[in-house]
Amino acid sequence: MRVFIAGAGLIGSAIAWRLAQRGARVTVADAGRFGSGASSAGAGMLSPGGEFDKPSVWFDLGLEAMRMYPSFVEELRAETGIPIDFARCGCLHFADPEQARARAEFQCARGLGVELRPEGLFYPEDAFVDPADLLRALRRACESRNVALVENQPVNRIESTDHDAAVIAAGAWSSQIAVTHRGAPVAMPPVKPIKGHLIGFDLEPGLLGAMLRRGHTYILQRSNGFTVAGSTEEDAGFNTEVNAETCKEIHRRAADLFPPLAAVEPAKCWTGLRPYAPEPHIRRVEGTNVWLAYGHFRNGILLTPLTARISSEICGAIPRFAGLKPRAD
Repeated sequence: MRVFIAGAGLIGSAIAWRLAQRGARVTVADAGRFGSGASSAGAGMLSPGGEFDKPSVWFDLGLEAMRMYPSFVEELRAETGIPIDFARCGCLHFADPEQARARAEFQCARGLGVELRPEGLFYPEDAFVDPADLLRALRRACESRNVALVENQPVNRIESTDHDAAVIAAGAWSSQIAVTHRGAPVAMPPVKPIKGHLIGFDLEPGLLGAMLRRGHTYILQRSNGFTVAGSTEEDAGFNTEVNAETCKEIHRRAADLFPPLAAVEPAKCWTGLRPYAPEPHIRRVEGTNVWLAYGHFRNGILLTPLTARISSEICGAIPRFAGLKPRAD
């Protein structure tokens, strides 16, 4: 089976790895370098409890993906030999008592571990992962299984029947790809970029402890001491410029959560473009061999292992559903 994947971020490369494990011949193409988009810009905070406070498909997917993460990381480590900075450090989510109680009741009833604290809520199972480590490991895993990686080649058009399956995983750019099936246009669900600013500090390892969060302001510290604070949500199109005043505001908010940051200047400031959709598009387009894997918004890193599992399991059935005959290998 031959599969073409548009998008070489965490989602696209994880799907490629899973499909290659199943024996598929996979090509992944990207307009930029491998993992150079939103995947490498993300902080790597894995915190479904902090993201979702009411029933939604986002909460259900996030909870399932969080359960998968330890084994996903361990399998990647074992297959590639590349160390991946992943740790369950917990997260303290600041909230007023009434909001915290209501949130905890809903989340506990749905199986999420959460503790009420005077400051708000504590999520003991929350974790972080370094997306750069994940990308390095996924690249090696793909290359070792003969996945063809095509970088710096924009994918503007795809005729899906040129392949046994076509997967659209190009993040905020996904709905701009002109996809056809047997010559007929395939309607691509809309997605748009939402810009986010982040800042990073070089601190002593172990200084922070649990991650901290209030609203959209959060702080996490990786094992090497690099500490990330964010973030913003800006409807600014595909503009990726760093705004110094915005970074100063994030610094101020972060220092309110963790006062030692007030005396430290950021070592790095950057932006990323999150692919916004009301719900993530993780499905087959009916009557075609086109599979959607985009629109994860703030949760692309969290949902990577689950999206890869769903996509790789169903992609093998696409030719049968679409009335196509699999290509000869």
